[in-house]
Amino acid sequence: MIYRGKEAEKNALLRVAELMCLAARTAPKGRGKDNIETLILTEEEEIRKLTAEMRRMAEEYGRPCAFFARDAENIETAGGPVVLIGARKEPMGLTACGYCGFASCAEMEAHGATCAFTAGDLGIAIGSAVAVAAAHHADNRIMFSAGRAALNLGFFSPEVKLAYAIPLCAAGKNVFFDRK
Repeated sequence: MIYRGKEAEKNALLRVAELMCLAARTAPKGRGKDNIETLILTEEEEIRKLTAEMRRMAEEYGRPCAFFARDAENIETAGGPVVLIGARKEPMGLTACGYCGFASCAEMEAHGATCAFTAGDLGIAIGSAVAVAAAHHADNRIMFSAGRAALNLGFFSPEVKLAYAIPLCAAGKNVFFDRK
């Protein structure tokens, strides 16, 4: 059997996406509390919904959020899977922290704020995931815009309140590099 370049690259990108999810899962987390959720979008219809939502948000919010439309175009041009990494909003239950800006976790929850450990854990998971992509030479870009659109579309469980996306690409020139 002969695997042509495009088919081999498509298969490799899916394997890399799976390894990225593994890296996000096993990344260190505050108090060992696993609040990370990962997804991989591969179907054209799922990705089309995501980019349509990103364009809708760009129109709704206007010029300050024009990057939503730019990022949607990048995802479509990339043509690879999109890794989504989100974090459930779960306080640590600490009595003397204050990193969220409130005196206690109870006060933070009462104000609807997000635990700083949740955001930190998500950042570490994302860093671990993109390190895997880099180690396998898969072009990638961390996108707040696509993560926000995925939350709007309900791709994650309802408890997930923070999310980022990492689209992947195998191309002769990185489509995420020269962006407008």
